[in-house]
Amino acid sequence: MPKFIDIQKAIEAIVYISHKNGDLFHIVKIMYYADKFHLEGYGRLITGDYYVAMKDGPVPSGAYDIIKAVRGDGLSPIKENPQEAFRVEDWITIKPNRDPNLDYLSESDIEALNKAIDKYSPLSYQELWDIVHEEEPYKQARSDISLESIIKSLANADEIFEYMNS
Repeated sequence: MPKFIDIQKAIEAIVYISHKNGDLFHIVKIMYYADKFHLEGYGRLITGDYYVAMKDGPVPSGAYDIIKAVRGDGLSPIKENPQEAFRVEDWITIKPNRDPNLDYLSESDIEALNKAIDKYSPLSYQELWDIVHEEEPYKQARSDISLESIIKSLANADEIFEYMNS
């Protein structure tokens, strides 16, 4: 689990998305695109998670670890109890146990999540799979997808680099 991920925020993002689309594949891809939207607009990731290149595309490593811990196929050293927030059924369906606690998500976080949900949630598995596999950061990665490569894929990359280095 990455040390810099805001675990509670990741749990709330998972719950938030699962109210709109509970498919595990869609949730992790929506998190990726929401982070890209938020990075482009505000110069930061939503949860601070880092991404890995898996066979089905980019995956937020820490959030996926949380999901696996709830599913029962991963160990998680976190003290939060994500099982209270959501459950995993049939290995790939995430069902919220409660509403998201919006105190953990900023207005800009919610805006980016909604933008990603609206754009990518309606897509079929295959449509979304095709899109994520054309992502340059994913295509260039061997395992970890660097934040630098994600920023380079944004239209305002120079501005984001300047902002992050100021």
